[in-house]
Amino acid sequence: MRKSWHIPRRLFLRGLGVSLGLPLLDAMGDILAPASPTAASGVNVAGSLQAPVRMACLYFPNGVWRPSWFPEKAGAEYELTPSLQPLARHRENMLVFSGLDKKHSHGGDGHYAKTANFLTGLLVKKTTGKDLSVGSASIDQICAQQIGGLTPLPSLELGIDPVISGIDSIVGYTRLYGSYVSWRSPSQPVAREIDPRAAFARLFSVLKGGRIDDTRASGDRQALLDLVLSDAKSLRGRLGRDDQFKLDEYLDAVRDVEKRLSFFSQPDPRVWRPSERIDGHAEAAPVGAPGDHQAHVRLMMDLMVLAFRTDSTRLSTFMFANDVSGKNFGHLIPGCDGGHHEFSHHQGKAEKFEPYAKINSWHNEQLAYFLDKLMAVKEGDRTLLDNSMILSGSSISDGNSHQPDNLPILLAGRAGGTITPGRHLAYAKGTPLCNLYAAMLERMGTPVASFGDSTGPLDLA
Repeated sequence: MRKSWHIPRRLFLRGLGVSLGLPLLDAMGDILAPASPTAASGVNVAGSLQAPVRMACLYFPNGVWRPSWFPEKAGAEYELTPSLQPLARHRENMLVFSGLDKKHSHGGDGHYAKTANFLTGLLVKKTTGKDLSVGSASIDQICAQQIGGLTPLPSLELGIDPVISGIDSIVGYTRLYGSYVSWRSPSQPVAREIDPRAAFARLFSVLKGGRIDDTRASGDRQALLDLVLSDAKSLRGRLGRDDQFKLDEYLDAVRDVEKRLSFFSQPDPRVWRPSERIDGHAEAAPVGAPGDHQAHVRLMMDLMVLAFRTDSTRLSTFMFANDVSGKNFGHLIPGCDGGHHEFSHHQGKAEKFEPYAKINSWHNEQLAYFLDKLMAVKEGDRTLLDNSMILSGSSISDGNSHQPDNLPILLAGRAGGTITPGRHLAYAKGTPLCNLYAAMLERMGTPVASFGDSTGPLDLA
């Protein structure tokens, strides 16, 4: 039961100065089954509407315990290793890579010279902070420069930890290099948002400084959906049954994020409160962010899903933590009471192997949560996950050796049907990670003659 009229792709729900983007609806045009690597614009050569390709790049610090991460067998028949087990339900939705390397990261220090170029692959200049350089713009910003104008936000950069400045006197590098993976130019990092409420505000252009973006008093504030409800009801009555379901599902998702943000921003009504001190160190969460690390991570992931499903942006980066993170996972993972960075420096001691691998698994559990959310969003005959590329990885392989060879890299999604997942792709030692980036740039409709140290795009079909 589909209405015969069409609505513009860039339609917004509006109310009292508030605007809320819409997900892709059938009433916006015909959605094609096939897609091509040039489909990122959302329109094919015949002018018919199709879901665009989205790309998210997720970074986690400190490498992995390799025996628990890399499968032994290549191809479609590989077996999931313990660290990859949390992703079992998405085995057929992702590629596992081995053999990828960043040759320009074999020099320099153990961390900063590896993390800052995670998405550029080029040499990181050793500096105390006055003359930053990571060689080029990062892959996400290369895309943003070409297709960012097609969406309200060119890109969305999210993180958890505040930016750390100053100099690491042990290695002589500015600590800023450990706080960014997205770079607008070789010397200009892109600011990350770590406060979920501020990220929500930026996404929907509604809140500023905790207030609705209009002249009303703060006491008159209403939830976002309350402000656009009349417009939503009017639109719903004109949609077909399937589109009504999509709209309701989307509005419920927005409301869910709003409720969670409201809960975390309210004073705790309980008389008893748990200690905010862990191992003798104060763990002060950023203003507006939940004190629970996993809840914080998942809120950010929900915001990325909302951004993609409304086509508010097609590009996002997310940092689970800054480089050299010493986060204590003891309250989240049994047997992991200690610093993440400390466990990664295992020094061959067996007692550190298990907690190190468990932290790797925890990161993959959060990735699985993100993929679940993307897969639940229908876009024609596909899902939002089908129309996305979700890169997840670290800038070093083994945290003890700090080497950038055989990097732990995963890529989920089908990029609109141009990627065949469900495989472990084992490449020869020293294969440039930038070969993967070149292939991803093609699928975003932003191909380049060369990127980083690439020798040619990988075949992902």
